[in-house]
Amino acid sequence: MIKKISLLALTLITLSSCVSKKIYTDLEDKYADLKKENRTLSEDIEKLSTEKNSLSNDLNATSKQYDTVLEELSQLKSELAATKTNRDNLKASYDALEKNSSAEIAKNSKKNRELLAQLEAKEQALAAENERLEKLKKELESRSKRVAELESVIAAKDANMRALKDAVSKALTNFEGKGLTVEQRNGKVYVSMENKLLFKSGSWSVGTEGRKAVQQLGSVLAENPDIAILIEGHTDNVPYKGNAQLSGNWDLSTKRATAIVNILRENTSINPENLTAAGRGEYAPVASNDTAEGKAKNRRIEVILTPKLDEISKLLNEI
Repeated sequence: MIKKISLLALTLITLSSCVSKKIYTDLEDKYADLKKENRTLSEDIEKLSTEKNSLSNDLNATSKQYDTVLEELSQLKSELAATKTNRDNLKASYDALEKNSSAEIAKNSKKNRELLAQLEAKEQALAAENERLEKLKKELESRSKRVAELESVIAAKDANMRALKDAVSKALTNFEGKGLTVEQRNGKVYVSMENKLLFKSGSWSVGTEGRKAVQQLGSVLAENPDIAILIEGHTDNVPYKGNAQLSGNWDLSTKRATAIVNILRENTSINPENLTAAGRGEYAPVASNDTAEGKAKNRRIEVILTPKLDEISKLLNEI
C-alpha cells in the first residue's frame, strides 16, 4: 500500500506539470483516499498485533495448564494403578479370609450350639430362681405382717398382765407384810402366799384370814376370764408325819392347792376350766431349807396367772 501511495505521489508530481487540472484533482483525491485507507490499515495492523500478543499470552498460559493437566493425569494414572493393585491384594486377602472363616464357622458351629443351649438353660434357671425369690419375698412379707401382729398381741397381753398385776396388788394391799407377794416375770403374774397366811402346820384347811385373801384375789380373777390360773402347793423338806391319810409332803401340797381351787370356785364368775391345781411338794424351793426363815418361804401357795395363748399359738403356726 505504501508503495502504491509513493508511486501515486511521484506520478502526481510528474504529471502536475503536464496534465490538466481535472486529472490532477482526481489523482489528488485518490491519493487522499489511499492515505486514509493506509491509516485505517495501520490501525488494524496495530490492533491485530495487540490481539496477537494477547492470544500468544493466552496460548502460553493454556500450554502451561495443559502441561499441568498432563502431569496430574499421569499422577492419577499411577494412583489408579496402585489402587487397582491394592484392590486385587485386598480381594485376594478377602477370598482367603472368607475361605478360612467358612472353615472356622463350620468348625465352631457345634460349640456355638452347645453354648446357646447352656445359655438357654441358665436363662431358664435364672427365671425359675427369680420366680422362687419373688415367692419367698411374698412369703417374707406375709410372715413379717404376722410377726408384727404377734408382737402387737404379745405387747397387748403384756400390758394386760401389768394391769392384772396392779389390780391384784391393789386387791391384796391389806395382806402386805403377811407373807404375800405379787410380781410379774416372764409374761406371767405370780401371787405367792406363805402357809402362815393360809394354813396351820400339817393342815390343808384354809384359815379365816387366808380365805379373805383368796376371795379378794378371786374377785379380780373373775373380771379376767382370759387368764389361765394355776395353783401350786409347795412344802419345805421336812417329811410330813401328820394325818395318816396323807402319804407325804407331795400329797399335802396337792391338797392345799386343791383347797385354794375350791375357794376360788365359790366365785361363780370364775370359769372352772381356767383352774388347775398342782402339788410340787418340796421340789421347787425358793429359799434354802437350812434355816427356819428359808423353810417358811418354801411352805407356800403360788397362784400363777398366765394369759391364754391361743391367739399367739395360731399366729406362731402361721409364721
